[in-house]
Amino acid sequence: MVRASNLLFVKEIVVCLSFEVGSRFESKSGIRLHCAEMACVKLGSKTDAFQRQGQAWFCTSGLPSDVVVEVEEMSFHLHKFPLLSRSGVMERLVEEASQGEEGCVIKLDIPGGAKTFETVAKFCYGAKLELTAANVVYLRCAAEYLEMTEEYGEGNLISRTESFLDQVVLETWNDSLQALQACDDILSHAEQLGIPRRCIDSLASKPCADRKLLGWPVMEHGDPLQSPAGSLLWNGISTGAQPNSSSSEDWWYDDASVLSFALYKRLILAMQSQGVKPEIIAGSLNSYAKKYLPGLHWSRGPTAPRNHQVGSLSEEDQKLLVEEIDYLLPLEKGLVPSKFLFGLLKTARILRASPLCVSNLEKRIGLQLDQAALEDLLMPTLMYSMETLYDVDCVSRILDHFLAMDQVAASPGSFDEGQLLLTPMTMVAKLIDGYLAEVAPDVNLKPPKFEALAAAVPEYARPLDDGLYRSIDIYLKSHPWLADADRDHLCRLIDCQKLSLEACTHAAQNERLPLRTIIQVLFFEQLQLRTSVAGCMLVSDNLDISGQAPDEEGWTTKAVREKHALKENMDNMRSRVSELEEECWKMREEIRNLGRTKRLSIWGNVAKKLGFKFQMCSAEEGSVCNQKEGNDNSKLRNDKEKKIPTSNV
Repeated sequence: MVRASNLLFVKEIVVCLSFEVGSRFESKSGIRLHCAEMACVKLGSKTDAFQRQGQAWFCTSGLPSDVVVEVEEMSFHLHKFPLLSRSGVMERLVEEASQGEEGCVIKLDIPGGAKTFETVAKFCYGAKLELTAANVVYLRCAAEYLEMTEEYGEGNLISRTESFLDQVVLETWNDSLQALQACDDILSHAEQLGIPRRCIDSLASKPCADRKLLGWPVMEHGDPLQSPAGSLLWNGISTGAQPNSSSSEDWWYDDASVLSFALYKRLILAMQSQGVKPEIIAGSLNSYAKKYLPGLHWSRGPTAPRNHQVGSLSEEDQKLLVEEIDYLLPLEKGLVPSKFLFGLLKTARILRASPLCVSNLEKRIGLQLDQAALEDLLMPTLMYSMETLYDVDCVSRILDHFLAMDQVAASPGSFDEGQLLLTPMTMVAKLIDGYLAEVAPDVNLKPPKFEALAAAVPEYARPLDDGLYRSIDIYLKSHPWLADADRDHLCRLIDCQKLSLEACTHAAQNERLPLRTIIQVLFFEQLQLRTSVAGCMLVSDNLDISGQAPDEEGWTTKAVREKHALKENMDNMRSRVSELEEECWKMREEIRNLGRTKRLSIWGNVAKKLGFKFQMCSAEEGSVCNQKEGNDNSKLRNDKEKKIPTSNV
């Protein structure tokens, strides 16, 4: 049952609100409000008679001291009666010390040390003091240690601190946080009294509550308690303090980051058990990690922030922190930025975190690989052998996790061509092609590893193979000693039908490509050009017909301009087709000169790849081209005379 003295004590409580200014204000009820940062209550009425001289405190009450209490390096010269009347422990110790020959000297190992005992001594003497959220935990533990119960006086320190803790401190976010932070110094004593658990339970319920119930200041813009300039008001007086501009969900992130990780972890677990949204939990973990892990601030970009206030943790503590952050992060996709996850992964690899932690982070990144940036993938190899400049194996594992997750959603039949351009799979394909181009100049990168990563991306994920062609070309340029077989294997990854005209033009003149690939490129480029010319001719014919429409339709002039433009483009295409046909003819002649056996083998392979048959003359056997080839050549000549391109090769 709560004693009457406790009820009177509650009435004495004065809640001091934080204005961050140095003046005082009088409320309408006459209560004096101090501009402090926490709730407080004033105890005692006597003038403070304590004076410090070096490492000793003296009570200047006019009576000689009859007991000396030593706490840490400090000595307190006090009187027995005030101490005996409030503390059971002091009563026993004074009685034991009084029987000695050296005088009454007591040594205490009190929670909170000399500073806390100073406040306890003032309480015993009835001197003025303040209970605050910052010192109530120390005083509560010290009172328990000294057995300052109601048996030794009504309204003793245990009941006073307990009432203040339960009825004031735990009601607001700021005070609960300060009390929990104080528990770190005397955690074993505080745990015996259940103070950390009570503070954590109080804090865990606050992020989901109305911020206006959690303490001062929590005003949003436009609140009646704001001046026109935006500062906070008290009784109509501008305090100069600005309202908190944080969003309604992340306002507590910075506050919670002041806790030690042991207490912070308990707070996060309590919030999860109370149903706080996973994205809020993840945001807080992101904020906490950035404060204590300097490796998360590494960046290749010139705009990376340079001034970061990070906590000073040893490498071992940082490694444990990374592993715990990975354990606490919710599993849902997209709760934290990919850059943050890559930062955690790089830090974990540098600090040699557990394989399970590294694997989990790779899986998390794989779930949202489509949100990653190219610079994030460029993780240097940390092995002493330094086989490659960048860790290609790690990126390959991340890609495997993405493919395993996305194989159903990104199946070839799930999207049409228009939708495929916007899928996560196509974004990842573009990202991997860019990564391949970055790592291709590494002379230590072996062809099988490069080829395996390039081939891991499904064919349907690349609307165009220009990026893949560029990366392979860079690799071939940086590895001129590659065998023909390795070159051929790499170039087989390129689908020549999915190269743009610009890429085809470059590839047709690229001496680094195998001859077989160049022939394919020329063939499909010619096919594309013929198709384009045929389409232009069809549009031109339509314009000719529509140009005979009456002028009153209002678009004749525009149609004429479009017709001239199409004819000009058509002439350019015809010229390019002629050049390609000439190049093909020259290459065919060169192949014929290589000899009959080699010639038949090469063109047989080309025919299988391109899907058509070439029939050539044989000088040794006296054979000639068949009638079909002659008919095709005649048809081609007739088409040229009519200036109408055919669609057959």
